[in-house]
Parts: sequence; structure tokens; C-alpha cells
Amino acid sequence: MKRLKPGDVVIVNFPGASGIKRRLAVVLSTDIYHTHRPDVIVDLLTTNIEAATAPTDYVLKDWEAAGLHFPSAFRSYILTLDDGTLPSIGHLSDCDWQEVQASLKLALAMP
Repeated sequence: MKRLKPGDVVIVNFPGASGIKRRLAVVLSTDIYHTHRPDVIVDLLTTNIEAATAPTDYVLKDWEAAGLHFPSAFRSYILTLDDGTLPSIGHLSDCDWQEVQASLKLALAMP
């Protein structure tokens, strides 16, 4: 299986109040993290772009190039999941990945 890279768009089994849902997410963790851990850090994507109004949200510009079928937004909702069954469907464009990183810096205490 291909090693996941930051910016990869993956399908995850997201545990929610009403059970497990299949959701799209973007990989945040790096090769260094993956070398030492059996999991992957991801952040959820949503097609509900109208709800993506917080300064830590970002509406993807190149969603089709990332393998997505609908306009989608990044929401700062970080999860750590087992990476054994995360199929990758695409990768964020450089522009979108830079904006996602900027959104994360606003959400987290990172320089």
C-alpha cells in the first residue's frame, strides 16, 4: 500500500454519535510521524461549504483536481485514525495545501 503523504485526500471511517460514517479527509501527518506511529493524523473535509465560515475553515479552490466530486471545504476538526485502511483518492493542489496549513496555524498554537 502507498504511504500516505501530507495533503493526500483519503476516505475514512469517522466515528460519530449515530455510528460510523464514511467521510473524506486530508492527511496532515508526515513521513517522520508515520515512521514511528501506526496511525495517521487527518482533518475532515465537508461538502457543506456554506457552513465553512470560521477563520479556521477554508473552501477548496481546486477540489476537482484533488479527486473530489463536489465543492468541499476544510474544517479544523483533527482526528487520529488507524492508517491500515485509508484509500487515497487524490491530493490537494499546492495552493489549497498552503491555505489548509494557514488555517491550521490559526486553529492551533503553532508558529
